[in-house]
Amino acid sequence: MADERLIVAIDTGDALSGLKLANRLGDAVGFYKIGLGMLTMGGLALARELKDDHGKRIFLDMKLFDIGATVEQAVRGLCQFDIDFLTVHGDPHVVRAAMEGAAGTKTKILAVTVLTSLDRGDLDDAMIRAGDLGEVTTERAARALAAGADGVIASPHEAAAIRALSEAEGRLIVTPGVRPAGAASGDQKRIATPRGAVEAGADHIVVGRPVWQASDPAAAARAIVDELEG
Repeated sequence: MADERLIVAIDTGDALSGLKLANRLGDAVGFYKIGLGMLTMGGLALARELKDDHGKRIFLDMKLFDIGATVEQAVRGLCQFDIDFLTVHGDPHVVRAAMEGAAGTKTKILAVTVLTSLDRGDLDDAMIRAGDLGEVTTERAARALAAGADGVIASPHEAAAIRALSEAEGRLIVTPGVRPAGAASGDQKRIATPRGAVEAGADHIVVGRPVWQASDPAAAARAIVDELEG
């Protein structure tokens, strides 16, 4: 059985290539992330096929943000696909609306804190308040969890501080920005190894290109699992 702490991001461009990748990975992976870039390229159909026909768990990474009523409606519609995880932005009003939309379903709402591709300079450009990036991320996590989120998305660098929050007890921490030793960082700025992320407090890690760009994706996934298991 696949170690579901590893979530593989299918960012291959379209549903057909995503399904081909999943078939190559086979039993090596049991949990997949489908992001916004795949949404208009058959992403929801792929999610349903992987879930219903292949028994995989699905993380739909939409990072929803809008007025409360719109977020609630969108979440309610997406939950009909029986997805496991769904992301929204971590603003408390968005989280509260998403939790209303997901009520009565098994879908876990995960709140995005600060994207792992951003650093303090990016936050300054966006007019996000001054202060240490880690502290800002941890505070956003605390507020999202207090608003009811089932968990948060944060970089491995903030996982330990978030895990220490009283609000984080029994909640999920999912970390993108994870790269096996020797892998290129790509567009990620706050990264860690798979083992480092889990030791910092992550329940799940998200890995994309280091798996699906590998000559043998299944072997790459199994190597990450081996690292997780220590």
